[in-house]
Amino acid sequence: MSIQINAAFDSGNIRLVAIEGDRVDLEIVTDRQSDFFQWFYFRVAGAAAGRTLTFRILNAGQSAYPFGWPGYKVRASTDRLAWRMTGTSYADGVLEWRWTPDTALAWFAYFAPYTMEQHEALVARTALVPGMRHRELGQSLDGQAIDCFDIGSGPKQVWIYGRQHPGESMTEWWMEGALERLGDAADPVTRDLLAKATFHVVPNMNPDGTRRGHLRTNAAGVNLNREWHAPSAERSPEVLCVLAAMDATGVDVAMDIHGDEAIPANFIAGYEGIPSWTEARGERFYDYGRRLAAHTPDFQTEQGYVKAAAGTANLSMSTNQVAERFGALAMTLEMPFKDHDLNPDPEFGWGSERSKRLAHAMLETLADVIDGG
Repeated sequence: MSIQINAAFDSGNIRLVAIEGDRVDLEIVTDRQSDFFQWFYFRVAGAAAGRTLTFRILNAGQSAYPFGWPGYKVRASTDRLAWRMTGTSYADGVLEWRWTPDTALAWFAYFAPYTMEQHEALVARTALVPGMRHRELGQSLDGQAIDCFDIGSGPKQVWIYGRQHPGESMTEWWMEGALERLGDAADPVTRDLLAKATFHVVPNMNPDGTRRGHLRTNAAGVNLNREWHAPSAERSPEVLCVLAAMDATGVDVAMDIHGDEAIPANFIAGYEGIPSWTEARGERFYDYGRRLAAHTPDFQTEQGYVKAAAGTANLSMSTNQVAERFGALAMTLEMPFKDHDLNPDPEFGWGSERSKRLAHAMLETLADVIDGG
């Protein structure tokens, strides 16, 4: 039986170039109306047990972030539940790995996927949790719901949102962990937080990009995290409806959840460079990072992005816009596609369960600082 490659499913992305013997040549498809690409997710069928196949992604060197490939390892699964790292190399613009199957089917992905079907299941079970209040803030360009869960009764307004970049699937694993923790009424940390704050959680801001298998953009090829200064119904209704809801409640704390292609560590980026920046406001952000690093070995403060110089912050990005607009303690969490090298896992790397646990740690740390500022 011949080998078949298929990505015609929720969040799938790959194009078959050629199969020559045991070698499978592939290309990642660009986001619609965009040059961005890096996310891939596909199925392999028809390989004989014990037959070693070599997969090559030929256009990896032209991807959005080719500097992220060195040190990266493809995730492989035979049940779509456990996603293990597999030996991967990158040279001359080609990403390559080998696979010796012992099952009829195998799946490969850039990171453990979180499809729209998984999102709908998350929404359904979360809506049944006592105290969780579901609302649909608006709809995407493809007409999919922008779901939000409100929980708690405290005066502080905490907004947590993610998946602006759909290929950063670790984001929604983190969201699953956050929603599970916020829904645990028996947990003393949760009870304390919900008495002091009202949480608004948007687990997926880019359902169209998620379903289409995009890396970074929505159905119109728009990077949502460059729309926060002036979102529109034509280009970015996803941001438009979330920002309108934020305007209605105000924002005291904001967490924008992302993934980073190159840096093998978890870190947070802040709002240095906004017009209203002060050292006192900055200290609130730095204090949170120091506390989180002390709380969990899965976080660190040494590696991260270069800080913006005074007055140079890009206000089209959500963390900068929300910090400036509301005076909020705002942050962008970045999780790795690689592994958290300071605390590595040789089998799974940085994966779904660790992303969920980091959400717990961040909420626990928030409980220590929610009274301040």
